Amino acid sequence: MAAKWIGGHSSPVLCLNVNTEGLVASGAERGELALWDGGGTPAGQLQLPKADDVTSVVFSPQCPTRLYTSHGETISLLDVRSLKEPVEQFHVSEEEINCLAVNETDSFLAAADDSGAIKIVDLEKKKAIRSLRHSNICSSVVFRPQRPQSLVSCGLDMQVMLWNLQKARPLWTTNLQECETAGPQSAGQFFNPPLAHSLSVASCGNIFGCGAQDGKVRIFRVTGSRFEQEMEFQGHSLGVSQVLFMPEAYWLLTGGNDGKVLLWDVSSDVGKPQKSPAKSLQRRKAQAPASTRKNDKLTKVASDARDKMLPKLTIEHGEKVNWILCTEIKGSKRVLVADQSSSISQYLLPGP
Repeated sequence: MAAKWIGGHSSPVLCLNVNTEGLVASGAERGELALWDGGGTPAGQLQLPKADDVTSVVFSPQCPTRLYTSHGETISLLDVRSLKEPVEQFHVSEEEINCLAVNETDSFLAAADDSGAIKIVDLEKKKAIRSLRHSNICSSVVFRPQRPQSLVSCGLDMQVMLWNLQKARPLWTTNLQECETAGPQSAGQFFNPPLAHSLSVASCGNIFGCGAQDGKVRIFRVTGSRFEQEMEFQGHSLGVSQVLFMPEAYWLLTGGNDGKVLLWDVSSDVGKPQKSPAKSLQRRKAQAPASTRKNDKLTKVASDARDKMLPKLTIEHGEKVNWILCTEIKGSKRVLVADQSSSISQYLLPGP
């Protein structure tokens, strides 16, 4: 059974984040923002102006009292020690912002919006310095750990992109629909295309996961200025709204529109360091049948490996998942789940 965090909101909770001190922030519809202590007790509340939905909340990695929030087309910087009007505001987007990301040095912020744009804000200069772009709604953007100028993004154009802040064009792009395995399942993609909803990068910075509308989870490995798909598996019966790598290497949480939260161990497939990624890719291409090669890229994941992938833990949450967060409370890892209700659900994760 889930423990419920209540009293912070009156509207559906849309997003969650936690700082290095264990303080949790949540954003909800109608401009509601709340802070929670580790026990699930509200520690602060704020009504943001215009009552626009709070779609993303991100703590500064360097300063745990700084909280960036997106509401409508606006980014607000708040001081959690005194939740009053914003310390600063940035107006860099023309349409509603879906996701915020701050790099680990707290020097750049990325804001992905409904126009497909990703606006990069220099937090020292306090202005937008670059605009990156998808051809449809950009749903998720995240900086890579240990690489403060590198980020990945995905969107409803079914594109996953790798960027470096020095360049306006992506270093590498993959279309999830073109990566689909040939065969009977492909026909269904016309009716249920792999619109990309969520991204998460593992702590190593080279492995990242993507959740999509077709219910599949795809795992990619970055090598230099490109990335390739390592594996894919059917994660949910409906769209995968959230993916989240846990601090431990290669344990992945996923949340879906089917009301389930699943825990996966992908370490057996991606946890082994590659001494020579280029040679490894060449070897896999050589071993693959001709039907799996397209544009000199490996585009098919072995079906037997995908079929064997089963979750290590299934949480029957029962409601469409808006956001998931992993945090440690009283020495145990917990999963916090935001859904269509005004409360936050807390689940205990079993120990190793």
